[in-house]
Amino acid sequence: MVYPSSTDAHALESARQYNEAYNLAFAQQLKNKDIPEGGSKAVVLCDPIVGPVGDVAPRDFIIRKSVKAFSDALLDLNTTDEAVKEKIVDYYGQDELIYLGPDENIIPEDITWMTNRAAYRGYPIPRAFISSKPDAGFNHKVYGVTSEGVAVFADVALRSQNIDPTKQPFTVKITGGTDGDVAGNVIKILHREYGNNLRVVGICDGTGVVEDPQGLDMPELLRLVHDSLPLSSFDGSKVSSTGVKHDINTQEGIRARNSMHNRVKSDLFIPAGGRPNTINENNWRDYLDADGKPSSGLIVEGANLFITPEARQLLFDNAGVVIVKDSSANKCGVVCSSYEIVASMLLETDEFLAVKDELVVEVVDKLRALARVEAQLLFREYKKDPTSALPPASERISRAITRVHDAVLAHFDDVCEADQQILFTLIEEHLPPKLRELALDRVQQNVPLAYLRSIVASSLASKIVYREGLQFTEALPDSNLGNMALQYLKQEKKVQRLVQDVRSSQLSNKDDIADLLARGGVRAGMDTPN
Repeated sequence: MVYPSSTDAHALESARQYNEAYNLAFAQQLKNKDIPEGGSKAVVLCDPIVGPVGDVAPRDFIIRKSVKAFSDALLDLNTTDEAVKEKIVDYYGQDELIYLGPDENIIPEDITWMTNRAAYRGYPIPRAFISSKPDAGFNHKVYGVTSEGVAVFADVALRSQNIDPTKQPFTVKITGGTDGDVAGNVIKILHREYGNNLRVVGICDGTGVVEDPQGLDMPELLRLVHDSLPLSSFDGSKVSSTGVKHDINTQEGIRARNSMHNRVKSDLFIPAGGRPNTINENNWRDYLDADGKPSSGLIVEGANLFITPEARQLLFDNAGVVIVKDSSANKCGVVCSSYEIVASMLLETDEFLAVKDELVVEVVDKLRALARVEAQLLFREYKKDPTSALPPASERISRAITRVHDAVLAHFDDVCEADQQILFTLIEEHLPPKLRELALDRVQQNVPLAYLRSIVASSLASKIVYREGLQFTEALPDSNLGNMALQYLKQEKKVQRLVQDVRSSQLSNKDDIADLLARGGVRAGMDTPN
């Protein structure tokens, strides 16, 4: 929800919001590669002027009314009412389910209203209409789910630069406030994982900037995170003699805040807030010092579109800056939402609430594992060819997974019943353990078949690409891709049985043999002629 402050601001937003929505939707589709839902974005531009005499309505009133109008419009187009369906121009011709995720200016009361409205309007699975529900959902800020993934990508990225964050001090600068979702949580998570090795040397938000080359006072930062306070609340007495704090009440403070991401030197830069296109093809040189060296040689994009594609490439070509793209680094937020959606399909609200704490832990474990396998693949690809930047590799990974996903879906109807049952074992693998325990027997009844098939396709595609790399699937023709994926899964099942047999044998080196089988047996089996 975008709320301009004036008619002029509304005109400016009207001119740029289509492009921003398109770019965000493109990034979202890349980001959604690991989950059954496709990616899209919607921007609702509110008109602050209402009435015949140009009255300015209260901001909150307009946003809340706009949320309701937008929700009803979507429900109109996804109705079960046959009389309404007859009036819809539908070029797709198939039933669709939409799963919304809240973003800017959406509050918990909106989410509750939208869920209830979906039920009132007869939406087939109203609890799955929108994620991040305040009760039967996973609040992204409370559980830091996006930041969990960002932290994993940061870990793998630092290690690629020969920095072991568990053993060595490292410095990081962050855009985005201590009261923000991604920035606040990433501070908390990095401190949880690395303790005093973490040194935040600069952080800025809408209220100011705090810097210290020796590292800011960590207890004070964590206090602000815990209390959801902005940087303007940072206790000035906790700033050391080598540090500085600026608010935005002076021109000097504004300049310091706006330039922090360029000036402050650190091992790692995490953009976790700020406007899209902050670093672009016109100003990327500001990120370099007088000698042409970058202020941080490693960037993990916690925020969407902070750096333009052109600027990413220019920073890499001219200064060797290694950048982990947003669609990889911050994907875990949407993956978490996907788990909430399937939980909404399988559990009643009271059931969900009874196991929510346990389920959150299991979901976070899955998020971190999914982030790690992609991060490891990214840097394996980079190690093969250090002359190629990471962002194109990130997009290649997304396209490779989506290509296999689509091929598996297209191949489904040609697969015999026995092989379909093998494919559907991936659903059990996809679900967190507690969800399997409580509701595996409800899957066929509660979850739409198209969604189940998409779980299978996305799970299998991710498994193959992350394990085998890009060249394995890119070398295969579309005509054989779906069948190859099925054969890969069948070979994996065979290898798993062999591994169990070896581990239960009396061989003296059985564990070494089993580990080798587990690591390379599937690919070796695929490459062996029948």
